[in-house]
Amino acid sequence: MRTITVEKQPLRTGVLMPARDLTVAWGLIVVIAALAWTITVAQAGDMGIGPGTMGMALPLFLLLWLAMMAAMMLPSVAPVAVTWARSIARQSGGASRAVRTTGFLGGYLLVWTAFGLVAYGGLTVTGHWVDREPEAGKWIGAAAFALAGLYQLGPLKYVCLRHCRSPMAQLLHYASWHPPARDLRVGLHHGGYCLGCCWALMVVLVPLGVMNVAAMAVIAVVVFLEKLWQRGPALARVAGVVFLALAVLAPFQDWLLPGLTPDAMGPM
Repeated sequence: MRTITVEKQPLRTGVLMPARDLTVAWGLIVVIAALAWTITVAQAGDMGIGPGTMGMALPLFLLLWLAMMAAMMLPSVAPVAVTWARSIARQSGGASRAVRTTGFLGGYLLVWTAFGLVAYGGLTVTGHWVDREPEAGKWIGAAAFALAGLYQLGPLKYVCLRHCRSPMAQLLHYASWHPPARDLRVGLHHGGYCLGCCWALMVVLVPLGVMNVAAMAVIAVVVFLEKLWQRGPALARVAGVVFLALAVLAPFQDWLLPGLTPDAMGPM
């Protein structure tokens, strides 16, 4: 019991890292996110927007998916990562803290990489389907928007969003976890909640195009505001209503479906 109390103390007392180390933690996240956006935009410019995986093999797709998720998700997870780094302020030096923050982010991104495997399978199926039956793209797009909209308005979304918006209770729980790989496991656990919060937003990339940089930027902003803005839950509901409206319009508006239109493939 005494050991658990000591582990939790940094979180209860709000111990802060030295300003220099806090800057290092934030800087690491900013640099990774900026690098990920640079890679994503450059690759999207070469590939354009098209249906399915656009011929990408699984290893290349996962690399690009990881870059996309880092670009889109790290800004919104940065406060949690830095808060976790603060919780170990009395236990590690500056360099060790940066390594442990990297471990947390690695676990977080590992969850999204696993989801990338599911995304690759779904995009492969829809890509082959659209190649055989181009008109099917309209209904696939409508179904994707409807699924995203219904999930945005459903209860599980808000269970996960509540965790992501108020992580302190979970961080107190994490303080009692012991090595090995504690920071990696914390990242995996938080990443699971984040996946539960945001996977439906990624589903709309099926009709909009998995390499659609504009769509990625909008979704990244929505994710950021949902988690950090005071009215984030209300925004999530608004997004759900918008997706349902797009589901109704999709069968009649081809411009909403660049990711399911074979003719759309080409450089951006």
